[in-house]
Amino acid sequence: MKKIDLYKVLISPIITEKANTLAEKYNQVSFKVLKSATKIDVKNAFELVFEAKVNSVRLLNVKGKTKRFGGFTGRRVDWKKAYICLMPGQNFDLASNQK
Repeated sequence: MKKIDLYKVLISPIITEKANTLAEKYNQVSFKVLKSATKIDVKNAFELVFEAKVNSVRLLNVKGKTKRFGGFTGRRVDWKKAYICLMPGQNFDLASNQK
């Protein structure tokens, strides 16, 4: 992908208790990414934006929930989640990477 397109791959970080546990125990971070993103795209985008070396990437398709709105049924959109495992010695702190 082009360098400009790589900035669009990572949509937002996922900040939950599970994500914090993964970060502390296994040196992993989780992000919401584009539906069309591949492992290589996610790795290159993370290394470009946050300047940290990536060991591996796991992708997960999250299915949208079916919800009811009064008498109508609707469905939330499907999305893709990435678990990014950092190299040993690398660290990632979202708050310190703000520019």
